[in-house]
Amino acid sequence: MANTSRNSTLSLAATVLTAVLALYIALVAFGNITDFGTNRDFVRHVLAMDTTFKDDDLMWRAITSRGLQDTAYVAIIVWETVSAVALIYATWLWIRRDTATARRMTTYGTLMLMLLFGAGFIGIGGEWFSMWQSGDWNGLEAATRVFLLSSVVLIVTHLPSDRPETTGPR
Repeated sequence: MANTSRNSTLSLAATVLTAVLALYIALVAFGNITDFGTNRDFVRHVLAMDTTFKDDDLMWRAITSRGLQDTAYVAIIVWETVSAVALIYATWLWIRRDTATARRMTTYGTLMLMLLFGAGFIGIGGEWFSMWQSGDWNGLEAATRVFLLSSVVLIVTHLPSDRPETTGPR
């Protein structure tokens, strides 16, 4: 009985956490699509490095082409949208108790977000484009929150269970 209860609560936790992350990133993608200009300006400023310390040793990294900046922003939105779809699907699979497929889809979705927010925003934006230097266009705190939330979801999703993984509804 204790194992059944533990397995049920782990699945419930994975379902809820996956759903929360799916909702969050779906709203982020929706906001970026419907209010395209706001975060486009954010991406433009980060890539242009126009609010950093303007150190000559770093400014060669700046991307000032509006076309390249906008292409990067559209790629971010597409990545967010695909991540959201993967996590929404994973949530549906958790609800259906297709544990093996749900775990796999949750893993794909969370890893996509960890790549975007960890490698993309924290690593490339924060360090390569020196976003940390900007008082106005610094998204490191928000990126760290998403990276950590994604990490928690990934960890809970992969906690060991005493029950064999199921495929399909029971």
